[in-house]
Amino acid sequence: MTGRIDVHSHIIPGVDDGCKTIEQSIECARILVAAGYTHSFCTPHVWPSYGNVTRENVAQWTNALQEEFRFADVPLTLLPGGELNLHARVMENPPEQIIPMALGRKYILADIWADKLPAFFEPSIRWLQAMGLTVILAHPERCRAFQDWPELADRMMDLGVKLQGNLQCLADRPEARTRQIAELYLRKSRYFLLGSDTHNPESLPARMAGLNEAIAMVGEATVNRLTIDNPRLLLP
Repeated sequence: MTGRIDVHSHIIPGVDDGCKTIEQSIECARILVAAGYTHSFCTPHVWPSYGNVTRENVAQWTNALQEEFRFADVPLTLLPGGELNLHARVMENPPEQIIPMALGRKYILADIWADKLPAFFEPSIRWLQAMGLTVILAHPERCRAFQDWPELADRMMDLGVKLQGNLQCLADRPEARTRQIAELYLRKSRYFLLGSDTHNPESLPARMAGLNEAIAMVGEATVNRLTIDNPRLLLP
């Protein structure tokens, strides 16, 4: 049995712009456990500037951090993954740069930052799908293209792309475009998953506040589906 499963976190220390130390990672894990999480995917950024983020290294880092959690008596089970940035040359990536969730053959987490969807977007999606992977697009509400054209969520559905909402955006200022799009997608059942996108202990309470906002908005049963039931599909 599982509780909540965090599908997006930068909890591995010293790898990207997430946690800097093991102590920060442990503090984040304790906050997640207190909020009902039993599992968390480690999804460091897979960017050209982070050349050391490979399948082998992520697996090793995840196992090492799991040991630290065991020593610290933190009951959070970790799984390996990655957050693949979709850019103009992403299809030139070697196999070790493609890091599916749980290193399996089912799902991959990806993100894009663009004012409008570039010409390479759909070919990149098809390239990943040809590997047998279902693409989960991280935090579309943070992408300007989706902010300007919320109907892109329908296009993602047509492409077979799943959407992962960021909890922090649901705790942003009410007038913030990130929150408006996140609320729209949540109410219209556009999200497949909700993730914390954990980076450090300082910002994590706001992300957990977003979890509570989501429950208040659409009810616990819906949020459980997005943080427990659907995330179980990513497990090995």
